[in-house]
Amino acid sequence: MKYFILILAFVSLSCGASKNKVSVYMSPTCGCCKKWVSHLKDNGFEVESIYENNMRSIKTKYKISQQNTSCHTGIIGSYFIEGHVPASDIRELLEKNPDVAGLAVPGMPAGTNVPGMETINEKAEYDVLYVKKDGSSAVWKHYN
Repeated sequence: MKYFILILAFVSLSCGASKNKVSVYMSPTCGCCKKWVSHLKDNGFEVESIYENNMRSIKTKYKISQQNTSCHTGIIGSYFIEGHVPASDIRELLEKNPDVAGLAVPGMPAGTNVPGMETINEKAEYDVLYVKKDGSSAVWKHYN
């Protein structure tokens, strides 16, 4: 019985730990990707950085359309996180658990409110999109 309880506790801890684990595919030379990884870590996510020279193959593997791409791709649970999506939106995605493929910030918006892209001293106006499994997308959250 003690052995069973010990195994149950271990499985529970293992499942809980993986809920916040993000695997991030990125170019080994991309500075903004590394800053986004730091943003995730600062917000309580466990991050595995996977350096990849052929990012197009990652976008293809996870069926991320050209119109929704950015420089890095994160995978958490069954969702992809494309580009500079704020950690708060990822948390909201995990809490709501919608039937979507993932979230995306297409392109490379720059501003103080874009995690990893704080290269200019003003806020950017941009959208975080939710991407449906059929590839269509709509606004998850608007920032300005």
